[in-house]
Amino acid sequence: MNFDIRKDEIVGYTNKNTDLNLNLILRCVFKVRANIELDEDNWRQILEGEWMVEFHAPWCPACNALSSAWKELSNKAQSKKFSMKAAAVDVTKSPGLSGRFVVTALPTIFHVKDGEFRQYKGPRDASSMLEYVEKARWKQTEAVPSWKAPDSMQMGVVAHFFKLSQALRSVHNMLMETYGLPTWGSYLIFAIATIFIGALLGLILVCVIDLLYPPRRSDKVFISRAEAEKRGEEKKSDDDLINDDIVDEAENADSDAEKNSPSDTSDDDKDKDLGAGEGQSGEGKGDKQEVRKRRSRKAD
Repeated sequence: MNFDIRKDEIVGYTNKNTDLNLNLILRCVFKVRANIELDEDNWRQILEGEWMVEFHAPWCPACNALSSAWKELSNKAQSKKFSMKAAAVDVTKSPGLSGRFVVTALPTIFHVKDGEFRQYKGPRDASSMLEYVEKARWKQTEAVPSWKAPDSMQMGVVAHFFKLSQALRSVHNMLMETYGLPTWGSYLIFAIATIFIGALLGLILVCVIDLLYPPRRSDKVFISRAEAEKRGEEKKSDDDLINDDIVDEAENADSDAEKNSPSDTSDDDKDKDLGAGEGQSGEGKGDKQEVRKRRSRKAD
């Protein structure tokens, strides 16, 4: 709750009712305004100054247990006149902020100092959190990198996805509670819608690509039938020449193999030649003559 009460109004009221203490009223007002509720519209105010931000949910028992310590932290910081302010985010009302800060557990506490974000992981009592700010122990904690900072553009996209998921969950609950559909019926509707949207987006993407990068079409050349027949005959003659070359190479290979083949004389012919050579060894003065018979060769 935020009360827009001006100091002069309180002073005027206390003038009429002297039994009220001005300091007490101001203290009560500051206590009410100590915890600032952040949402999608006003969360950027934490980018300036020093803040302690708590992410909570009404159904979270640990968050409910931390609420008293969080109020005490706000009161102590106000009484000691710290520049630090305390704020809270209800993730059920602002799911986009939980996406920006990548909140995966509840409660989660962040310390923000001049646009630098650090997650607080110390004890969850008011004194420890106050010392974390007072003694600047946050300097020992590594800051969230720039690419993961909640105020970056990519985390803004993540925040929109979280908001979309929350909207889809609301539709799912409405289909089951209001219209009485079973769980599988709701999932079936979501599946059909996903396929239809995916096909539509794919068609749009293809059209955009064709518009930006049109396909190159080869120019068609028209020729007469006579020229086409002429080209066909030329191609056929080239194929005949290739086949003739293959046949000639095969014949040359056969002739070379025939030339280099060993003698075809039989073993009996070799024995006869050896006998004749031994009978003529005396007359020929040790010279041997070998007679070899060879088959007639084919003409190359």
